[in-house]
Amino acid sequence: MSHTHGNKKLLARVRRMKGQVEALEKVLDGASDCGAVLQQIAAIRGAANGLMGEVLESHIREHLGANVVSEEERQADLEQVVTVLRSYLK
Repeated sequence: MSHTHGNKKLLARVRRMKGQVEALEKVLDGASDCGAVLQQIAAIRGAANGLMGEVLESHIREHLGANVVSEEERQADLEQVVTVLRSYLK
């Protein structure tokens, strides 16, 4: 997916998520209350959802919206998106 390779915006999102996961690890390792743990988990989930949405939109626009791909390629990309969405929404 050339639209994701080297994308600084996506890399920045992932790095923020990494920081959030590290913060969760510290909260779990410390004597924090459940509220702090839940807050960190919610933040990580929101960040993952945002990343998924951005990559998915970009993929759909580039692969399914492009007029330069064959019908077979478009159908294969559509099946890929459906499979990923089903897995993600479980």
